[in-house]
Amino acid sequence: MSRPPLFYLYSSEGCHLCEQAWQLCLALGISNEVTVVDIVNNDDSEQLVERYGIRIPVIKKLADQSELGWPFDIEQLQEFVNGINSN
Repeated sequence: MSRPPLFYLYSSEGCHLCEQAWQLCLALGISNEVTVVDIVNNDDSEQLVERYGIRIPVIKKLADQSELGWPFDIEQLQEFVNGINSN
């Protein structure tokens, strides 16, 4: 049984910045804790596109609903994941 995700990565197909953000998640070793949410191909796409359409990629911490928007580097992502940053 898989455990629920700790983070959402709001993305869309073909977004090269989203691919870079995913690579940072892989490098940080948190990819198993991240669910990628395609803002376009989603039941809630209208709301997600309205909220994130020009901001993606955005990673959301589900525990407190905080968000880290692009641009971010691996150090900023690490701080966000560890709760050091409060964006």
